[in-house]
Amino acid sequence: MINKAVQFIKSGKVVVFPTETVYGIGADATNNEACLKIFQFKERPAINPLIVHVSSIEQAKEIGEFDDLATKIAEKFWSGPLSIVVPLKENANIAPSVTAGLNTIALRIPSYPVALELIRQSGIPIAAPSANPSNYISPTNAEHVTKHFKDNQEIFILAPEIYQSKYGLESTIIDTTTVTPTILREGFITAEILGEILGIEVLKASETSTIKASGMLAKHYSPKVPVRLNAINLEDKEIGLNFSNSNLTGRFSLNLSVKGDFIEAAANLYAYLRILDDYAASHDVRGIAVSPIPQVNIGAAINDRLKRAAKS
Repeated sequence: MINKAVQFIKSGKVVVFPTETVYGIGADATNNEACLKIFQFKERPAINPLIVHVSSIEQAKEIGEFDDLATKIAEKFWSGPLSIVVPLKENANIAPSVTAGLNTIALRIPSYPVALELIRQSGIPIAAPSANPSNYISPTNAEHVTKHFKDNQEIFILAPEIYQSKYGLESTIIDTTTVTPTILREGFITAEILGEILGIEVLKASETSTIKASGMLAKHYSPKVPVRLNAINLEDKEIGLNFSNSNLTGRFSLNLSVKGDFIEAAANLYAYLRILDDYAASHDVRGIAVSPIPQVNIGAAINDRLKRAAKS
């Protein structure tokens, strides 16, 4: 399957592929026509830049300007669920649609072997956002992506049937072009972890920050039915998403992690939102109520996704 996926990438077509975060929909980052297909198939706003996936720090440095800090971050956290925003090199061969007109670029080395092998065998950087219609819930297994793209003959789906994305949340994005490094999108690698390991202060972007990377739009990751946060009970015609010992019980509910494990909750988040959304589509459901989730550790990243999902 890898060989066919490589052929699709090299011929300017689009490939859906698994990563350790969520499934991505990718194309040759140097081919503008190919990258525009990603925007077309996702119905993604042109102002929303793409993350470019590479297979080595050396390949990343051919595209972006890495100062000492950016290099240190890459060496400590790659491969893995962290994207680094750096200045775009003037001579970098990157499609203009990828950066949305910005002079910066977000780069990442994924750790999942299938994704890495696709990049290595293609021999080119691959631009890829999550493999779902824009603003809908991100995909974490083969069933999710097949549901969206199985009828599109211009897309090859490289999706091992048994693979569930390990983390279940998109990568953390850190901007190294600011005076103080700033988290643009929260994820498994938190500002606290970055600050502790790097020995520096790391800020978090405000809601009004300029869009410099994926995942910064106010409304994102959204089911088709409304989402109500910090619920302590179910209202009429609602279904529930619990965490730990919360008790949103009624006609239908799921629990992200009965034992209150943030890692388990993150891995389940998108899959459970999709199950609830599918249930709502075939029943008389008004919305999804979500119990409170502590704003600590990875809970902050989970709450970030839920807050954007609940945005009207």
